Amino acid sequence: MKFFTKKRIVLFLLFIFPLMCFLLLSTGINNAAKLPIYGENTLDISIVDSTKTLKNKVSLICFLGGDIANNKGGVFNLNQNIYKKFIEHNDFQIIAIYPKGTDKEVLSFKKELGAFTDMAKWKFTAGSRENINTFFDSFKTNTSLDNFYTSDAFIVDKNGYLRERTDDEEKKERKLVGYDMNSVAELKKIMKDDINVLYYEYYAAFKNKNKADRKEVGL
Repeated sequence: MKFFTKKRIVLFLLFIFPLMCFLLLSTGINNAAKLPIYGENTLDISIVDSTKTLKNKVSLICFLGGDIANNKGGVFNLNQNIYKKFIEHNDFQIIAIYPKGTDKEVLSFKKELGAFTDMAKWKFTAGSRENINTFFDSFKTNTSLDNFYTSDAFIVDKNGYLRERTDDEEKKERKLVGYDMNSVAELKKIMKDDINVLYYEYYAAFKNKNKADRKEVGL
């Protein structure tokens, strides 16, 4: 058939087919991809440090502990595989919590991290041991802090709600609330995807609001 010329086939493969794939994927994400809320009773970080807040920010929370020299490997992973991927988002931040009295060790670590990183959206936060425990307990996870440290990092949305990953593989439900900073694979393949899903939620909500506003004014 003359319709299927070599030139038309090439044009289809180069332009039309990729566009169709994009539209299909976009539709799928819009209809299905949402990151479930795990808990709505998470306390604000202001309980630890009154100068900081989770409101109107996509926040990653990590707990550095009282012995950062032995715990910093996972934080470097988080910096390399997550922080550097989302630093361009104005509403993104990582809050790294540590107990008061370890400021000297944390300052040394910040200098080490800052040697190859723009630290603008790293928020190192010192708190009393009591307030750190109270803040972490509000997450209501099945894990606990060990010397104010956990290898898990947590995603908190702009409303201060803790988010989770729910997978349904082979009809077995797996819930993931904290993301293991010591696992590069978990950060790159799971946490990164989940943050993208959360940002898509905000993008979709903004787009739908614009549509509603335009409809209301008759545009």
